[in-house]
Amino acid sequence: QVQLVESGGGVVQAGGSLRLSCVASGSTISINNMAWYRQSPGKERELVAHGSGTYADSVKGRFTISGDNVQNIMYLQMNNLKPEDTAVYYCHTRAPAPSGQLRDYWGQGTQVTVSS
Repeated sequence: QVQLVESGGGVVQAGGSLRLSCVASGSTISINNMAWYRQSPGKERELVAHGSGTYADSVKGRFTISGDNVQNIMYLQMNNLKPEDTAVYYCHTRAPAPSGQLRDYWGQGTQVTVSS
């Protein structure tokens, strides 16, 4: 059973930085199969960064994804934060269910609030 737990969210002023962490347990998950999403009220959940090293255009140059595959930890370093970055950030992975079919796993989310 895969479990994902995010941490590191909080309140920060515009221009500040935060580092989010996602710890995976229950299975060994490669960072290449993990990603960060975010969702703000009234908006669709969007892909922010993927462990393969791709980023949404809105965060390129500001956010950096990294991880420790041995400890199953994925990080999202967020620099030069902007008010529009305010959202609940979710860790995500796809892994085989007992049937062998891939399914989605999500963390509980961590709130990031960027004040003007």
